[in-house]
Amino acid sequence: MVALTINTNLASLNSQRVLELSRSQLGQSITRLASGVKVAGASDGVAELALSESIRSDVRALQQGSRNLNDGLALVRTAEAALNDISGTFIRLRELASQAANGTIGSTERQTINLEYQNLLAELDRVSSSTEFRDTVLLDGSLAASASEHLVLQIGVDATSKNQIDLNESIDLTEVSRDALNLTNSNVTSQGGAFLALNDLTSAIDSLIQIRSRAGSTQIRLTSALNNLNAQIEGLTGAVSTIRDADMAEELAALTKNQILVQAGAAMIGQANLIPQSVLTLFEGVQ
Repeated sequence: MVALTINTNLASLNSQRVLELSRSQLGQSITRLASGVKVAGASDGVAELALSESIRSDVRALQQGSRNLNDGLALVRTAEAALNDISGTFIRLRELASQAANGTIGSTERQTINLEYQNLLAELDRVSSSTEFRDTVLLDGSLAASASEHLVLQIGVDATSKNQIDLNESIDLTEVSRDALNLTNSNVTSQGGAFLALNDLTSAIDSLIQIRSRAGSTQIRLTSALNNLNAQIEGLTGAVSTIRDADMAEELAALTKNQILVQAGAAMIGQANLIPQSVLTLFEGVQ
């Protein structure tokens, strides 16, 4: 049997507690619908927050890694463009050497041919020393595997070797200059000199082909790494969304439920507050 009291209205207190809970849940539903996020703080789930923050950190690191890879690709493409120009220069040099090696050419003609020949060699040196990407000279041997300092691309979440690409080891872009290609004293002022020039140019072209092959394979590797990285980012972003993002349909249903509970709770408090008044019926007829 429940005692009929005046000083303590347990039904009202219980209704107030339930109403406060419903109001809290209603506020939570409104916040989730407004932000689109169901895990905004530790109070929404400690484990979920810790997991989502860890994954979000990885995603941000991988996104920066993607940008780093794009920079690396831009660098390799810049080098490849310069190597392509140098290849055209070698083709012309070989043509001139072949022309000068012909026995029907006189010394005056060879001097004229050699003038263009030497200018092209000077242009080779200029391109080799001036081709840069963000202050990094590309064709002077700075990107060779034997260089003292290596250019490393950071593409992962930590500094382990599996999350880095050593561009020097991959591309091994040795110096492309007159001296490096044994063309320092090359000239076509005589038929004999033209013969030697043809041999030296053949070796230089072979070296250039090897350099361009390594540059091309490095570009393919970086493109593949970039695609893989973007796939990881997509997958992890989806995982974060599953943990953090609110299901709008579910939250709308919860909002409707909590609105009804708040209205019902408020009404029940009114009813509970009337209970003590029933005590007055006991005094009816009392003089």
